[in-house]
Amino acid sequence: MEQVQHIRRNESTYILTTNKYESIEAQISYALFQTVKELYNIETVIDISTIQRTRKDIAGDFTVVVFPYVKIAQKAPAAVAQEIGEVLSQKLACSFNVVGGFLNLTFFSEYWINFLETHLKDNRYGFHSETGDEPVLIEYSSPNTNKPLHLGHIRNNLLGSSVAKILEACGQKVIKVNLVNDRGIHICKSMLAWLKWGNGETPESSGLKGDHLVGNYYVEFDKHYKEEVNDLKAKGVDLWKKMNSWVYQGFDETYRRLGIEFDKTYYESNTYLLGKSIVQEGIEKKVFYQKDDNSVWVDLTADGFDEKLLLRKDGTSVYMTQDLGTAQLRYNEFHPKQMIYVVGNEQNYHFDVLKLVLGKKLGRTFGEKIFHLSYGMVELPSGKMKSREGTVVDADDLMDEMTAQAAAGTAQLGKTAADSAEAEKLNEMIGLGALKYFILKVDPKKNMLFNPEESIDFNGNTAPFIQYTHARIKSLLRKAAAEEITLTEPVTAAAELSKEEINLIKSLYEFPQIVLKAGDTLSPALIANHAFDLAKDFNRFYQETPIFKEEDKSKQIIRLQISSMTATVLKNAMNLLGIEVPEKM
Repeated sequence: MEQVQHIRRNESTYILTTNKYESIEAQISYALFQTVKELYNIETVIDISTIQRTRKDIAGDFTVVVFPYVKIAQKAPAAVAQEIGEVLSQKLACSFNVVGGFLNLTFFSEYWINFLETHLKDNRYGFHSETGDEPVLIEYSSPNTNKPLHLGHIRNNLLGSSVAKILEACGQKVIKVNLVNDRGIHICKSMLAWLKWGNGETPESSGLKGDHLVGNYYVEFDKHYKEEVNDLKAKGVDLWKKMNSWVYQGFDETYRRLGIEFDKTYYESNTYLLGKSIVQEGIEKKVFYQKDDNSVWVDLTADGFDEKLLLRKDGTSVYMTQDLGTAQLRYNEFHPKQMIYVVGNEQNYHFDVLKLVLGKKLGRTFGEKIFHLSYGMVELPSGKMKSREGTVVDADDLMDEMTAQAAAGTAQLGKTAADSAEAEKLNEMIGLGALKYFILKVDPKKNMLFNPEESIDFNGNTAPFIQYTHARIKSLLRKAAAEEITLTEPVTAAAELSKEEINLIKSLYEFPQIVLKAGDTLSPALIANHAFDLAKDFNRFYQETPIFKEEDKSKQIIRLQISSMTATVLKNAMNLLGIEVPEKM
């Protein structure tokens, strides 16, 4: 336990730890440890899970479950709660009440006022310092080079990027990587179609993004059926490089617009040979076996799986081969403590096998460090997406549509900026924010239905609602500055907070812990829904609590401090989702 300092106010003792984000639950736990020792002359381990937020229908902020101490005290639960409450309330800034074996603590207003003063200027509130240990490596995107990014890729990219940001906010060092599937029959199809029907068309001559152009020829191939692929072998390498370069340029444009970044990009054409050498190693160790047709397999039936193909009979690799090589390459380069793969749930089996083959079969300890962040599929109201027929929901088209819907929404509500460039930037911010939030607010493991119209609603559980709340607060703060109201001005110790004010401050207090929990569970949905609840509570507070009409100067300053810190938390939360928030709207 870290050393604590004590500050006395009105004869009450406030415990403030040197760790600025240590939870109140942890502080209660430390004080509870001391109290049990003083009362019953015994040192006992405090289970922090027995300290919980008090139910809304009961008076209190935090509840301590005292049943674990009944046997030690040899008294009735209510009597134990009363004894502990009397001592504990002297160590913390709180009063208490007892309901059976439950001790409910209510922190004094001064505690929450002190919390506001402590964190008001912390623009990175909720973000934890980097630990400096081994990095976490996270792979996301992983597109094929035969078509543009689509709606499914959007969920993958947004989830991977947001999880990376959240892990960084938890103090982790993160390496963000992409693996491009730039080899295989899919790109050959596009190449053949371009040779037969392309007439030398390029992104420059057609005015199309490179990934869209190549995707069109992938669809064209399917229309003309599968033929003459072998004819590409003589002249395919240069064309392969050319068409892949078109796709990479197109991907980069989409990534920039989505705000997606990588520290390194791997290409399967550069990793599959290492994978083949690992397969050869497995043959020599007799953990893999070769059939009469020269194909290579691993028998996993004793482990509850089946036999898995590692090399085809003609010696060509499969996805598993390539992933073996890529995993080895990444471990050699970064020595990560964990490798997270953001891939759809249809690949659950694949990653179970990858982890098993690398770890148990080949004896590579980093095999156990693999974690598959499996996510559900995205559907539209019109049904599932299809790619070979060219009916896939294109990521670029979807972003354009979202921006257009944002423009229509802001115009209808009279929130359009006067300057056209500023209006365009705002519409892009709102449209892409709506897209990102709608996808990330859903638990990653769940399948989801993306509804563009619902996502842009300014009054629902959406990014535009949260963005507007942030802009509203910034307007309040500009007015306060214009009236020369200083938020850091000391307030009187006698200032009492209302229930609504305390509830808002509690939500602000919880944010660093929400960030840690989102990092533990790899779920941006926790961040999204906390931001929505905070925005919803603030709007209720704004409607019911006067600020500039408040005659008590201390109360006015406290309410502006709450507003300012709410804006900070909303901005930081949305930043973890890759969403910008406007200063004006």
